Amino acid sequence: MKGFTLIELLITVAIVAVLASVALPLNELIAQRAKEQDLRRALRDIREAIDAYKQASDEGRILKKVGESGYPRRLEDLLQGVEDQKSPKKDRIYFLRRLPQDPFSESWGIRSYASPPEDPKEGEDVFDVFSRSERVGINGKQYRQW
Repeated sequence: MKGFTLIELLITVAIVAVLASVALPLNELIAQRAKEQDLRRALRDIREAIDAYKQASDEGRILKKVGESGYPRRLEDLLQGVEDQKSPKKDRIYFLRRLPQDPFSESWGIRSYASPPEDPKEGEDVFDVFSRSERVGINGKQYRQW
């Protein structure tokens, strides 16, 4: 049985190095895509909960003062629930079990009903949420614009 020559060994090492250099960016892309799916799911879950809160408010199930938008005052209202005004036993309505985490940022940005979409600002209610990350997604858009 014959051993490897130096040239064969160098060729083998070069092939392994090329394969490793291709695999590393692919793994990073796969990890980024998974985080982006988590972000999409989290945004969808929170936005659906905000919409359900607004619908319950419009149906008179949530006590709303004159001049209020009907959107939750804080994200925590979606977790803690609110008293159902149409329930004889005053049961609570819950909209989220837990607040999903933003995989790219430490906390959610909040847009109030009164703020414009191009310049979201916090206010008296929670109309929408967005990522605070300045990073750009695979699709070329900043995560905060999703």
